[in-house]
Amino acid sequence: MKEIVVLSGKGGTGKTSITASFAALGAKQMVLADCDVDAADMHLLTAPETILTEDFYSGKEAFIKTEGCVHCYKCIKACHFDAISVINGDFVVDPMECEGCSYCFHVCPTRTIEMNSRLAGKFYVSKTRFGNTLVHARLGIAADNSGKLVTKVREEAKKIASDQQSEYILVDASPGIGCPVVASLTGAHFVVLVTEPTVSGIHDLERVYEVIEKLKIKTGCIINKVDINKEMANKTKDFLKEKGIPLLGELPYDHQFTKAITIGKTVVEYDDDIIKALIENSWKKVKDLVDKI
Repeated sequence: MKEIVVLSGKGGTGKTSITASFAALGAKQMVLADCDVDAADMHLLTAPETILTEDFYSGKEAFIKTEGCVHCYKCIKACHFDAISVINGDFVVDPMECEGCSYCFHVCPTRTIEMNSRLAGKFYVSKTRFGNTLVHARLGIAADNSGKLVTKVREEAKKIASDQQSEYILVDASPGIGCPVVASLTGAHFVVLVTEPTVSGIHDLERVYEVIEKLKIKTGCIINKVDINKEMANKTKDFLKEKGIPLLGELPYDHQFTKAITIGKTVVEYDDDIIKALIENSWKKVKDLVDKI
C-alpha cells in the first residue's frame, strides 16, 4: 500500500481537479483522503454518500460557571486575548477568542472556571460515486490544530486501505507549506506537484519543493495551463530538470476543466479527447514510479 500526495505551492493550479480525475481513473485501487481540512472540496466532484460522521475535539476552551463566580475580575485581567467579557452581569468566555491557555483557570480563586475539550471540527467517512472510500473533514470556524485533524484523516484512510487491501491512498493536500501540508506529507511515499507557468507558480513550486526535499520524498510534477506563458513554462521545466524531478505531464489551458466542474464532474469524465488522454498518461506515470518504490 503506497501513499500518494497531490500538492501545490499555491491555490488555483488545478490540484483538486487533477486529484479527483486520478480518483476516477483508479477508483478500485485506492482510498481517498481530503487533507485540505480548512477548505475541503473533494466532495464537490466525487458526490460522496456519508457513512460515518464524528465530532473532532482538539485543544481546550474556558467556560465560566455562573454559580460561585464572585466577580473578582482576575480572569479578565489575566486574559491576554480579551476573550472574557461581562454580559448582563455574567462573566462569559468568547470561544472564538479563547486560546485555551488556562491562565484564567489558574488565577480563579473560586475554581468556577472549567477547561473543556474544544469542538474543533467534523470528521467524515464516505463512499464516492466512483465506488472508493473518501475520508475527509472540515475544521471549525476559528479552530486551530488543523495539523492534528489532517493526521486523523490520514490515519483513518490507512486503516480503511489496509482493511480493503487497496493499492494506494490518494491524498489531496492543502496548498502552501504550512502545518497541514507537513502533516499531509510526513511518511508519504510519493508527491505529485501541480504547478502553473506563472511567476507566483514557480516561486511557490520552489518553496514547497524545499519542504519535500527535506522530508526526502520522491516527487514528480504536472504543469497545468502550460501554454499560457511559454517563457515561464520553460523556466519551470529547467527547475524540474535541475532538481531531477520527473515531468509527469503538460496540460494545456482548456475550458473543459471549468465546464466539468460546473456540472460536478471530473474532466476525465467530461472530456473524451486530449485532456483525458494526457491525464490518463500522467496517472500511468505516477503508478509506474510509485510501484518502483
